[in-house]
Amino acid sequence: MSANLTEEIYARLVNEEDARVCRDISEKACVEVPRNFFLLISSSFLTKLGDSIANAKTTLPWLMSALGAPVALTGLLVPIRESGSLIPQLAIAAYVRRQPIRKWVWVLGAVLQAGAVAAMTAVASTLSGPAAGAALLGCLVVFSLARGMSSVASKDVLGKTIPRTRRGRVNGLSASAAGLASLGVGAALATHRSADASRGDYVVLLLAAAGLWLVAAVVYAFIAEEPGETEGGGNALAHALGKLRLLRDDVPFRRFVTARSLLLCSALTAPYYVVLAREHTQGTLRQLGVFILVAGVASMVSAPIWGRLADWSSRRVMVVGGLITASLGIFTFVMESAAPGAAGQPWFYPAAFLVLSVAHSGVRLGRKTYVVDLASGNRRTDYVAVSNSVIGVVLLLLGGMGVVAQAFSVPVVILALSVLGLAGAWASRGLPEAEDA
Repeated sequence: MSANLTEEIYARLVNEEDARVCRDISEKACVEVPRNFFLLISSSFLTKLGDSIANAKTTLPWLMSALGAPVALTGLLVPIRESGSLIPQLAIAAYVRRQPIRKWVWVLGAVLQAGAVAAMTAVASTLSGPAAGAALLGCLVVFSLARGMSSVASKDVLGKTIPRTRRGRVNGLSASAAGLASLGVGAALATHRSADASRGDYVVLLLAAAGLWLVAAVVYAFIAEEPGETEGGGNALAHALGKLRLLRDDVPFRRFVTARSLLLCSALTAPYYVVLAREHTQGTLRQLGVFILVAGVASMVSAPIWGRLADWSSRRVMVVGGLITASLGIFTFVMESAAPGAAGQPWFYPAAFLVLSVAHSGVRLGRKTYVVDLASGNRRTDYVAVSNSVIGVVLLLLGGMGVVAQAFSVPVVILALSVLGLAGAWASRGLPEAEDA
């Protein structure tokens, strides 16, 4: 794509006569904005599509079951996938901070993720039982740590290469494109020739996902990034732990972390909706495809809208996303309690999952845009690392909600998480407007 064509398409997408309205980045970086805009969208699209294929909430549990791995190991997939990439970020950020060009950290992380997913194909081809489960979890640990590297670097590279009021659209457009592509994945599963996939099917899926991460690494390497600050070259862990003082000293940031912790309900309730759907209608691989299709539609349709709204007010996007999640959860609890027959209809939970996916997309895009706009320079890297590490711990703690489901019921867990969602929306309502900073 030529430079002139790139700039023309960029100008149309951002809907401005002067497409190079730059805030918080240098004039030299401003010149490269159109090109970097599309490179960031492309790489993000590829990794998001890879995530939809090698998903710890869908594909990997089915693979564990197909290989005869113990259920106890299957239950560790989501905690390792999420917390494994978040908790170490305090230490990772100290390393990232010492790199004047930080895109290479993202590239390394993408290559390692590709390698971890490719290793899963070897497990799927050769192992069974507990050995297969343990080996898959080992691959997932590597994948999660590498994902943490890319996560810290990506926020900083985005902040260095794309001006404010444009960052939300990078996330929104890539999520929408990945949602469209994931429709194909869901359709393939929904029309699968049998209820259960064979080993060969999983090998093909995982190899495709590994290839997507490798291509994303190549695309990201072409981003034009200026050297940045390299302050903070001491002991990585000691320096990282010192940054926890931000939670004490930086009031706006502390309030953001609190709100983000409460808004985890949008992510944590998703598996419980799937559990209820399986209880009402004996779940098959085809039904899994329906849920993937629904999630893809939600991302494709809602992400660009949320992205534009996040550029206007990411705080308000977090509020709305939290309110939708909480309202849906309360409604679901009432339906399960008062009208279980209606809740058991085949359309009910796919429809609920569609609404939840839209709400989660808003919460995710809102908080991603908010933390990038709230600070600049190395403070942005510190914000991302501290908040992600804290959220990793909170995820592990809230992961104990499965015990509540065992003692009471799944609808009670959804209700409890929905109450947290209401509190998160209220906490987000009191945050300062980051876009006006």
